[in-house]
Amino acid sequence: MFDLLIQHIQEKVQLTSEEAIQLEAYFTFKKLRKKQYLLQEGEVCKHMTFVNKGVLKSYVIDEKGVENINFLGWEGWWIADSYSFFTGEKGVLNIDALEDVELLLISKENYDKLVVDMPVMSTYFRILYERSLSNKDRRILSNIAYNAEEKYAQIITCYPELLNRVPQHLLASYLGLTPETVSRIKKKMK
Repeated sequence: MFDLLIQHIQEKVQLTSEEAIQLEAYFTFKKLRKKQYLLQEGEVCKHMTFVNKGVLKSYVIDEKGVENINFLGWEGWWIADSYSFFTGEKGVLNIDALEDVELLLISKENYDKLVVDMPVMSTYFRILYERSLSNKDRRILSNIAYNAEEKYAQIITCYPELLNRVPQHLLASYLGLTPETVSRIKKKMK
């Protein structure tokens, strides 16, 4: 159950075998069925979540009732309403399962203990935050500077597995495009 998490951590920092065993005590395991919520807007995000199996989407719902996807997380990715998690304020994001999922959750209390008890985990999370910030910068630049075809090409080049796991209308929302535009691009690429 913890193999993927340990592997993910070991790709960034080195854990001793004792630390790998200790790590398990900080997390709880959770399963969700497809379409089941991990977090709903207005709730405080009490856990940072590592996706062990399956795909989740993070989104806001606009005034027209349309889902606007801001993040997709699958095996080996972390997902949370980070602002809510770190401040304890009510969240603005909804997070739910696109498939049946298996998750490893760490509470804010356990997160704070973990980074003190195991300094290597503080380094691990710093590396994650640096990469996350860089990726958000790239995504903002992509939204500003890339046309629809370039955005679509970038996502299928970087994450081709998403095409089979995420419905086209959700992928379109993530890219800031309409489903019709994505459909047109797909036809043009064939």
